[in-house]
Amino acid sequence: MANCIPLVTTAIAPLPRRLQLLGWQQPVYVRGTLSEGPAVAVVGSRAASATGMARAHALGKHLAGGGVHVVSGGALGIDGAAHRGALAGGGTTTVVLGSGVDVLYPARHAGLFHQILAQGGALVSLLPAGMQPRRGTFTQRNPLISALADAVVVVEADVQSGSLSTARAAARQGRLVAAWPGSRGTDRLLAAGAALVEDPEDVTAALAGAPRYPARAVLDPFAARFREAIAAGARDIDSIIRATGLSVRDVLRALPSIERLS
Repeated sequence: MANCIPLVTTAIAPLPRRLQLLGWQQPVYVRGTLSEGPAVAVVGSRAASATGMARAHALGKHLAGGGVHVVSGGALGIDGAAHRGALAGGGTTTVVLGSGVDVLYPARHAGLFHQILAQGGALVSLLPAGMQPRRGTFTQRNPLISALADAVVVVEADVQSGSLSTARAAARQGRLVAAWPGSRGTDRLLAAGAALVEDPEDVTAALAGAPRYPARAVLDPFAARFREAIAAGARDIDSIIRATGLSVRDVLRALPSIERLS
């Protein structure tokens, strides 16, 4: 059962400047205080590894310690680690919910959300008070996560992760997209041109206008396997699949990246 705060809220007006500049049309509901200063969205998988969680926490703490506001989706995994890191760094953080701002979901993060509010952060939603999360509401809120930030960093994700939809929204909005290598989803973002993050300082540099990009040779994790298969005589999709052990879906998705790297 979702945890509720007794609250009656209305859509905020005027909208934050970042949203105004995008021509944002949807109502936005808020509890707490939204930051108008520098902001970075830190997102990733719910089923994150211990390494991914540590990276997200360290990044949130580093950013907050430098006066940068941290935005994320409040979910289990990477999101929660980023929020906790921001609090540990003495900064503020915004949770963009897939429910009304009075419905604390996931319930396991109720204490975290209260701490965020107590430390000067905010809970934000596209849904009015009382709305429970539903299928689709988390994907629908992802463009708001990126819209409230100057850059989006995906720390760890699979290729089906909702955080990749946040990255796509960020690209459409003209936000910088960055990724930490080492997972299928983030490696795919790097192959598509995302900035490289291997240390929290990389994000600081990117915000200052100096993003770092990976070497062409390591852009796609499948590139070496493809080239080895082709060198061994593979000349069509079926022979590449047999030689690399990849699925049909992975081969078809990776082909455009291989062509760009050629």
